[in-house]
Amino acid sequence: MSVEVEPIRVFIGYDAREAVAFSVLAHSIQRRASGPVAITPLILSQLRSVFRRSRDPLQSTDFSFTRFLTPYLSGFSGWSVFMDCDMLMRADISELYRLRDERFAVLVVKHDHRPRETTKFLNEPQSAYAKKNWSSVMLFNNSRCRALLPEYVNRASGLELHQFAWLAGDGEIGALPSEWNHLVNVNPPNPAAKLVHYTLGGPYFGAYATCEFAAEWRAAYADMMACADPTPAATRVA
Repeated sequence: MSVEVEPIRVFIGYDAREAVAFSVLAHSIQRRASGPVAITPLILSQLRSVFRRSRDPLQSTDFSFTRFLTPYLSGFSGWSVFMDCDMLMRADISELYRLRDERFAVLVVKHDHRPRETTKFLNEPQSAYAKKNWSSVMLFNNSRCRALLPEYVNRASGLELHQFAWLAGDGEIGALPSEWNHLVNVNPPNPAAKLVHYTLGGPYFGAYATCEFAAEWRAAYADMMACADPTPAATRVA
């Protein structure tokens, strides 16, 4: 009798200005996964039928709000993972998935991030608020997140969404270990980080080319671009 294995559903924020970031993150997840993973990029042009809100002057990426459609896009069933695109997976995502806990509606790394800067990558605004960066990695218990219908995601304020006002209370938010959302150049260096978050700017931007884990990101990029080409070098078209 065969055993069915359901893929881990992963939704990744997508911004065309950082397309390479999405691709490298997706590759790093698949490269280390011990089981099947289904990755969905949250691309605005593909969500027009359900996401209609105008761009907020304070949002820094295209997926600032679409991330909260993850439970809806999952049919409010099972579990799903959301993560920002400016990340690098350094471990098996199955380890993260095994941390799901039915006591909670969502699990996050509960950062105490109080940014001093007012701008970040691409000169986008850096906003300070309680629970900053909690929503950059979320392990959703989808059936308990039914408040996140498109109608609500389209009209709720940024603070309502990112501060989890759609839950009954903070008791519904479980804690993930900090290594599952390590904030580069914000948290102290951590060689054991499992999911690296280039929240201020990734190594693909010149200003952050030497940040923590930059060399690993470039190695992941090179691995993603590798191709076993059987064509003799002398006959390749330049």
